[in-house]
Amino acid sequence: MSRLEAAANVALRVPALALLDALYRWDAAGPGPLPVLPGGAPLRARALRAASCLGHVLCVVLLVLPVRSLVKLYLHLLTALLLCAGHQAASDYVRRELEHGFQGAVYSDTAAFGRFTTALAGQVCVCTLCALLMRTRQAWLFAAPLLPVLARLCGFPLHVLPLANTFAAICTSMEVLYVLSAHVLVPFQLAAAACREIMQAMEVYRLLALGVSLWSQLAVPLLFLVFWLVLFSLRLSSFLASSGSAVAQQGLLFVLLSSVAECCSTPYSLVGLTFTVSYLALGVLNLCKFYLLGFSAFQNGNVMHRGVTEGVMLLLLALQTGLLDLQVLQRTFLLSIILFIVVTSTLQSMIEIADPIVLALGASRNRSLWKHFRGISMCLFLLVFPCFMAYKIAHFFHLDFWLLILVSSCMLTSLQVMGTLFIYALFMVELLQDTPLERMDEIIYCVNAVSRVLEFLVALCVVAYGTWESLFGEWSWMGASVIIIHSYFNVWLRAQSGWRSFLLRREAAKKINSLPRATRGQLRDHNDVCAICFQDMQVAVITPCSHFFHGACLRKWLYVQDTCPMCHQQVTPAAPQDDAGIGTAAQEVPAHEDEVLVDGGAPAQPREDGLPRGDSAPAGPGDGRACQGDGAGPCSPQLPAHPSAPALGEEAAGAIPQPHGDPCPCPVPPAPLGAGPPGKDSQQLVPSPASLDHFASPNPGAGVGGDIHSGHHPS
Repeated sequence: MSRLEAAANVALRVPALALLDALYRWDAAGPGPLPVLPGGAPLRARALRAASCLGHVLCVVLLVLPVRSLVKLYLHLLTALLLCAGHQAASDYVRRELEHGFQGAVYSDTAAFGRFTTALAGQVCVCTLCALLMRTRQAWLFAAPLLPVLARLCGFPLHVLPLANTFAAICTSMEVLYVLSAHVLVPFQLAAAACREIMQAMEVYRLLALGVSLWSQLAVPLLFLVFWLVLFSLRLSSFLASSGSAVAQQGLLFVLLSSVAECCSTPYSLVGLTFTVSYLALGVLNLCKFYLLGFSAFQNGNVMHRGVTEGVMLLLLALQTGLLDLQVLQRTFLLSIILFIVVTSTLQSMIEIADPIVLALGASRNRSLWKHFRGISMCLFLLVFPCFMAYKIAHFFHLDFWLLILVSSCMLTSLQVMGTLFIYALFMVELLQDTPLERMDEIIYCVNAVSRVLEFLVALCVVAYGTWESLFGEWSWMGASVIIIHSYFNVWLRAQSGWRSFLLRREAAKKINSLPRATRGQLRDHNDVCAICFQDMQVAVITPCSHFFHGACLRKWLYVQDTCPMCHQQVTPAAPQDDAGIGTAAQEVPAHEDEVLVDGGAPAQPREDGLPRGDSAPAGPGDGRACQGDGAGPCSPQLPAHPSAPALGEEAAGAIPQPHGDPCPCPVPPAPLGAGPPGKDSQQLVPSPASLDHFASPNPGAGVGGDIHSGHHPS
C-alpha cells in the first residue's frame, strides 16, 4: 500500500507540472493575435495575463496538495468527466433518433431498439462508475443523462427529446454548483492547515529542514523524472511517426538527440532532463558495482557516486551556455557536447569505483578467476572507451579550447586506468614469487607518481593552450574564468598535493634513518611482534618513546602521519649527540655483539637463560654520587667496550658470583635515545667491584645487585 501511495504521489502531480510547462511555452511564444469572443469582442492582453497568472497559481497549488486531497480532487474531476461523457452520449442518441424519425415504440423496430439498448447500457455504466468514485449508494444522483433515454422509452414525441436533454444538463449543472458551494471553504481550510504545519516546522526544524521535508514529501526527483520521460516519449513518437521528415532521415542517433533537445526548451523540462541524467548515471554506476562485486555491492549503502555530480554539471553547463535560448539545431549540437562531458564525468566515477576493487583483488591474493576477469575487463573498457570518445569528438568537431578540455579529460581517464593496471600487474607478479618483492611500496609510489605527473602535464598543456588562445585569439570573460578555475584545481592543487606527498616521504625516510636500530639482545628482551604488521622482528628500529617496529612498517606509517602508532607521540629525528658516553653508544655494534668486555676486558658470562652478564669497571669512592651524573658515570647503561683489553681466564671470571638479587638502588639516569623502557628493554646498571663483596654473604638479601645485560650499542 505504501508503494501504491508513493506512485500516486508522483503520478497525480505530473499533470500540474505539464500544465506549468505548457503555460511557460505559451508565455514564451508571445501574445500573438488576440482570441475573439463569441460576441465578436477580442480579449484584452490584461485578461490573458491574469488568466496566465491564475493558471500558474492553480498549478502550484495542485503541486503542493497532500496526496489524499489530490486523490479526492481527481475523483471529483473524473466524476465530472464521466457526467460530461454521459451527456454527450445522450445528445448523440437524441440526434440519431431525430435523424431516423421513427415515432413508434422502441421495441417495435429493431434498429431503434438497438440504439436504445446501447444508450441505456452506457448511461447505466456511467451512473454506476460515478457512484463508485463518489463512494455512495445513491446512484440516482448521477442519473440525469438517462432522462432522454427514459423519455424515448415512455413514448414521448421526438421533439420532446431535446427538451429532456436540456433539462438533464441543467440538473447536472445544479448538482455541480451545489458541490462547489459546499466545498468552497476547502481551499482556505487547506491553506490554513498548511500554514499551521509550516509554522510548527519552522519552530522546530527551521527553514532548511522544512525545505528538505517538502523535497522528500513531494518526491521532486521522481516527479521531474516521470514528467520528462513522458515528454520525451511523446516527442520521440512524433518524430518516428513522421518518417518522411528531414530529422528522421538523419539516423537514429540524431533523432534521439533532437528529441532530447526539443524536451529541454523550458526550465521545467531542463530540470527534468537534469534529474533524468542523474538517475541514468546512478544506474550506470550501480551496474558497474554489480558487475564487479555482485549483490554484495548493495549490502551497505554508499553516499558517494549517487549521480548528483553529473546532473548538476549538465544543469550548470546548460545555464552557462544559454541552452534554452538557442534554436533546435544549435541546441542539439550543444547538448551533444554537454552530454559528452557528462559521460566523461561518469567514466571518472566508474574509475573511482573500480580502482580499489581491482587493487584489492591483487593485494588480497584472491584466486577467483571470474572476479579477476570482471575487474580486468572493466579496466580495459575504461581504458579504450575514453580514447574512442576523444577520437569521435576530434573527428566531428573543430578542436578549440573547450573541446581540448574534454579530450584531455578522456586522456586523463585512460592514464589513471593504465596506472591501476600496472599496479595490479605488480601485485600479480608478487603473488607468483616465492618471496615478496623488495621495496614494493616504493615501486607503487613511483607508478602513482608517474601517473600523477602525466596528469599534471596534460592539465598544464591545457592551461597553456587556453592562455595562448585567449591572448592571440578570441578573448572572453567566460574563457578567462575557466582558465583560472582549471589552473587552480587541476594545476596548482595537484602540484601542491604532489609536492606535499614528496616532502612527507622524504621526511619519513629521514626519520627512519635517524632512529637507532635494536640489537639482538634488546629484541630478545623485548620478545614481541611488530605492532603494525604483527610479524616477528629480526631487525627493528626504536622510536624516542621506546617502541619497537619494523623499519619498513614504520616508514609506511610515517608516510601517513608523523606520530607513534602506539602512543601517538611525535616522532622526531634524533639530534646528533656530542657527549662522549652517548657518542660511544652510537657506534657500530661489534661483530660479536653478545660478548661485551667488562671489568678490564673480561667477557660477560652467559646466564642460564641465555643472556650474557658482565661487570663494570672500578667505580672508586663515591659510588652514590656517581649515580647522580649525566649518564657517563659507572651507573650509566652505556659503557664503552675495550676490545683490546686482555681477557680474563675462565677461572677468574667464574670466581665472581653473579647475583640475581634486587636492582641497584641508585637513581636511574634518563635512558639515551633508542633505549627501551627501564628494566626490560634498556641495559641494567652494572654494580661496582666494591659492592661484589657483599655477594659472599650467606644472606642473599645483604647484597645489592641486578641483572646485567650485554651493553649493546645500537648499530
